[in-house]
Amino acid sequence: MPFAATTDGTRIAYQVRGEGQPLVLLAGQSNNHTWWDPILSDFAGRRLITLDWRGTGDSDKPDEVYSTRGFAQDVVAVLDAAGLASAQIYGTSMGGRVAQWLAIDAPERVEALVLGCTSPGAAHGHERSQEIRKALADPSRSERVLLELMYTPGWLARNDGPYYVLGDTSMPSYAKGRHLVASNRHDAWDGLPDIIAPTLILHGTDDVFSPVANAQLLADRIPGARAELIQGARHAYFHEFRSVASPAVLAFLAAQDRA
Repeated sequence: MPFAATTDGTRIAYQVRGEGQPLVLLAGQSNNHTWWDPILSDFAGRRLITLDWRGTGDSDKPDEVYSTRGFAQDVVAVLDAAGLASAQIYGTSMGGRVAQWLAIDAPERVEALVLGCTSPGAAHGHERSQEIRKALADPSRSERVLLELMYTPGWLARNDGPYYVLGDTSMPSYAKGRHLVASNRHDAWDGLPDIIAPTLILHGTDDVFSPVANAQLLADRIPGARAELIQGARHAYFHEFRSVASPAVLAFLAAQDRA
């Protein structure tokens, strides 16, 4: 497995699959590259780059302050290691927060940007309710609560798993805490108007984990961005509603290929 070396010496594990236009897929908080496993085949014909965030998977797990802006620097290190001057970027949940910083701080590296089920940060965005926070903090309920935030009841009734969006079980507890703080402290609001990459924003209409109102906030803040809402979808829209979401992403990216 290849590794990228960051400026602070941390090793970031990354994976490369296929050939074609490069597309970097960025996973959610406390998850590694397997977040994307159920839908990788949807993007056949592209060179897919995934990675394990620091603190997850095969990447190093330093016990130090993490940030979404710092994670974006790790993505730049992966691009460098993979020999890519630029790529298309698709980030979901915390990965979408990281993608915002990547597009702000390294605009020359981002050819097109897709932000899924994400937000500009707590200071200006819409946050989940205190009721949800309390339920997730209860160890006896947290996994089931998270599943129900990710997927609709009907989908859960038909699918016994495995589930790929519940977090990296190999993470040390300190790294989980570092990820949580990094995501909670995200605030890219002031930089969003500086994004120059063509941008598509996707969000499920029934997402209360990252409330759907964040989609239009981002679309209004990023020049030229547009938001598409996926009816009935919750936070893991990209998996349960892949038949809608993946074609929308591919159509957008193909349009940028031709531009």
